[in-house]
Amino acid sequence: MSNKREKAMFAGGCFWCMVQPFDEQPGIGDVLSGYSGGEINHPTYEQVKTGESGHYEVVQITYDPEQFSYEKLLSLYWPQIDPTDDGGQFQDRGSQYRTAIFYYTEKQRELALKSKKEIEESGRFNKPIVTKILPAKEFYLAEEKHQKFYKTHKEEYKQDRKQSGRDEFIEANWKK
Repeated sequence: MSNKREKAMFAGGCFWCMVQPFDEQPGIGDVLSGYSGGEINHPTYEQVKTGESGHYEVVQITYDPEQFSYEKLLSLYWPQIDPTDDGGQFQDRGSQYRTAIFYYTEKQRELALKSKKEIEESGRFNKPIVTKILPAKEFYLAEEKHQKFYKTHKEEYKQDRKQSGRDEFIEANWKK
């Protein structure tokens, strides 16, 4: 990676499932699990999972825009989620599991809105796209157990993902 680094932040339901698609891509540095969007400073997993903290489970991505554009990040983000579900994602229900794109710059906001409009106009979904486009708030790093969970807890991750219904949704709605 060059010295030019930017940040992106996405909420797509359980952060365990949102790390792997971005992790280890050329031009992407860190993919961190954490919390954002709420009012509690330094929330814990226990506080966030109640759905009462206002925080989303998010991934914060550090990337080199010369190697991996923000548009490419967006094109990886959308097919990981059900953008029509405002009650959570798949088996994970509650406000902490809603979808959102948090932007750090005006350019990110414009690109996120453009990508959302393209999804809306694609005819892929016959329900409204409810994924929010929001200004980035403070990012709070999740506990160590949640970092790169797909690697550190392989069997638990595979089982959770399998029973979530996420892969079936992706196959049925994004791979056509």
